[in-house]
Order: sequence, then C-alpha cells, then structure tokens
Amino acid sequence: MAIHDLQHEDETLQKLFRELPSINEVLLIPACRSLLDKHPHGAVLRAAREALAALRTETSAGLHSESSLKKSIALLPEEIANRLAAGAQYSLRPVVNATGVILHTNLGRAPLSAGALRHVVEVAQDYCNLEFDLETGLRSRRDSHVESLVLRALGAANAPAADADRHGVIIVNNCAAATMLALNSLAEKSEVIVSRGELVEIGGGFRIPEILEKSGAILKEVGTTNRTRLADYESAIGPGTGLLLRVHRSNFSIEGFTERPSLKELVELSKRAGIPLFEDQGTGLLSSLERFGISGEPSLLQSFESGVGLIATSGDKLLGGPQCGILVGRIDLIDRIRKNPLLRALRVDKLTYAALEATLLEHLSEETSSIPVERMLGVRPEDLMRRCREITGRITSSQLVFDVVPVSSLVGGGTAPKATLQSCAISLRHASLPAADVLASLRRLEPPIIGRVSDDAVLLDLRTIPPEFDEELASLLSSL
Repeated sequence: MAIHDLQHEDETLQKLFRELPSINEVLLIPACRSLLDKHPHGAVLRAAREALAALRTETSAGLHSESSLKKSIALLPEEIANRLAAGAQYSLRPVVNATGVILHTNLGRAPLSAGALRHVVEVAQDYCNLEFDLETGLRSRRDSHVESLVLRALGAANAPAADADRHGVIIVNNCAAATMLALNSLAEKSEVIVSRGELVEIGGGFRIPEILEKSGAILKEVGTTNRTRLADYESAIGPGTGLLLRVHRSNFSIEGFTERPSLKELVELSKRAGIPLFEDQGTGLLSSLERFGISGEPSLLQSFESGVGLIATSGDKLLGGPQCGILVGRIDLIDRIRKNPLLRALRVDKLTYAALEATLLEHLSEETSSIPVERMLGVRPEDLMRRCREITGRITSSQLVFDVVPVSSLVGGGTAPKATLQSCAISLRHASLPAADVLASLRRLEPPIIGRVSDDAVLLDLRTIPPEFDEELASLLSSL
C-alpha cells in the first residue's frame, strides 16, 4: 500500500475517533439521564464505559464508516440499557434439557420433585429446628432429620431394635467428600486395599488414587485391570491394613476375560480379617432398575443387605434428590467419622436436608412417580413418539425442517454406563444454517434449550423434557 494511502486511512480513522463522544457527553443524553433515575450511578457509568470501549474497538478494526458510526452513537442509550439489563440477570438459570441424558452433570443432575421444592421453601423462608430438639429443648444433630428415613428405606428400621441401633448415617456435600472423609477417618496412615480395576477417574479429575493420597491413607493395589481374585485381597492383608475398599465402576465397564470377587465374598473376608469394608457405591440407587428394563446396576439396598460395613452414595443421582453424599454403615464406624473435624467443613445446610428429607419420604411412600428421575426412567417410547408428533404438528416455520426419529436416551451421571433407553426425538434441520448454529440459536432462547447433534441434525429428546412444557416448546421452535 502506498504511503499516501496509509496517511489517508489514518486521517479517516482519526476523524472517526473525534466523532466519538466523551463519557460525560453520553451521560448527558436525555435517554441516558433517564437511566440514571432507574439504576445506580455506578452501574450506568460502567455500562456506558463498556459500550464506548466496544465502539472504539469496532472503529479501530475498520468496521465503521462515518454514517454507520453516527448510527451506532445514536443507539448508545439502547446499548447501555441492554448492558444494564444483562448485568441484572442471574447467571445460574433454568434450562430445558433436551439431550436425553437424565442425570446430566453439566445441567445439575437430578431435578427435584414438587414436594422437595415446597419443603425447601418452607425451611428457607424462616428459622427451623436444624440442630434443635423440640422435645428436650436441647441441641441436636442435624443428621437426625434424615437418618431414620435412610435406614427405613434400607429396611434397617424394620429390624429388631438392637440391630437397627447398630447403624448410623452422615450427610456431607457430595459423594466425593463422603469418600474422602471416610478414608481420612478410618484409614489415615493405614493401608487401603483396592483392586487395580477399580482405580477409576470420574468427571472433574476425581481419581481414587489421588483421593487416597489426600486422605492420608496408603494405597495398596491388588490384582490386574481386568482380573482380581479374592486371594489377591487375602494375601495383601497385613498389620498395616486399615480398610478394604470397593469402588463402583461408575462410567465404564470391563468385559471379556474378567474376574472380580462378589460383594458377599468381600464382606466375609472383612469379617474374618476384622478389617472394615468400605464401598464407594456412588449411584444412590435404592432398589433395582430392572423395572425400567435396565439390569446389572448394583443398588444401595443390595450393598446394605450384604453387610458392607460402610457405604458412600450420592443424593443427586438415582435417588433423585439434592447434591449430597450419604454415608451409611455400622455405628462404630459412623461414630469414628463424626469425631473427625473435617466433618464440619463438609457438612450440608438446611436446604439440602429439606430436599433430601422430602425425597426420602416420597421413596418410602412408594409413589415415586412424583420424583422426576423416576418419571423420566419410566416413560414409554410410544408416549414420547405421540408427544413428538403433537409438537411438530403445532410448529410453523419456513426455515426449519422437522422430523420425528427414534433415539436412545442415557441414564448418565456415572450410572449404568452400558444402559440405554428407547426414546423419541424431534429432528431439526435448517434451510441454510449448519446444525451447530441451530444448536447455538436454541441456547439463546428463553429458557435456553440444550440439545445434541447427530448426522448434522439437531435432536431434541423428549424423555428429559416434562410434558407440561410441550406447548411452549412448539412456540419457541416456531420462533426460530
């Protein structure tokens, strides 16, 4: 480019910069002055500076002519108002899960039931008896609000009193915390025997070997990735052994030439050796998933009935409750954990107890269809097909092509890694936009819709969308 061309370009740019108003001039615009009547001065000032800075950046990049810059300057009050509105929005927002993954970790896992939400509001809006015994007027344990419910759900409350009193429950903020707390309380500076095939990593970089190290326990691996025998555990037990550990293979499966001791065999070994068996069960599944056509997923009830000394599980997975970690086991082990100062750092608040208490009561009532996870697991593919057809029949769009297609849903959340559920989805294709752009457009809706892409089409799996949202979904899709 010639020197005189560069000079001309620089002069043009400088001229455009001179057209930009100062921050004070912007604030004196009548529309901006009215914003000062509705919003704090600091918020308006910050939004105005951001809008001006964006305009300067666009000008520097050569994106403006003299006429387009004048139009943008005239629109500054509107841009500032938009920035103020965006700044007042919540960052944490409800979304529509159309992925077909029931326990979607990135989307908050299990939705709470209406009963759980009501109880949370009741407890949140005023004081409550979180650590207060209404009978004696003395301080009490916060776990008492759910301990008997957990034990009832596992059948311990129906056992003879002497047997039922041998178990206890602790609630912490998630299952990883429960595992960490149990290992630190029961096996600090002691060996923990675990199969190499169970040294798992789950989402967020949670690795069993690293958790063991942080807890102060000493990892002692036995067996191989695919084959671990009971004899491997037996030969590894020594004076320094503090715990036997069983870990749920939450997000993968090992098939083929494999071997693994049964839980019953490990329980018997634990009793013979006088060393506690701790199981990171993880899923929160109270009873079998076979009623939904899913087999092979171990349940919390099976672990408890087999006599495992201590079990850690999640509240926000197949239990269908709030995020929390549940430790249930022998009272002597629970008492040792209660004495650990870390418990106070990992405990949960009144809102979690409220949601968990309500969820457990719904399980005990055996009317579990009120729990969203249970409803989503149990919905029939033919009902989903009917809903898909009804929704697409209501959509009016000249840009989108709709189809109804069979798909497979997932349980998700580190549970039932091999299981799929027959489902049905609405397939979207745009006349000119690629699927990724359609997906982005769905995320910009209110509420945002989160789908997935397959074969360059966007799929909206209705298994994870409540039926009461169908009419609004049709309306939102028509607006694209």
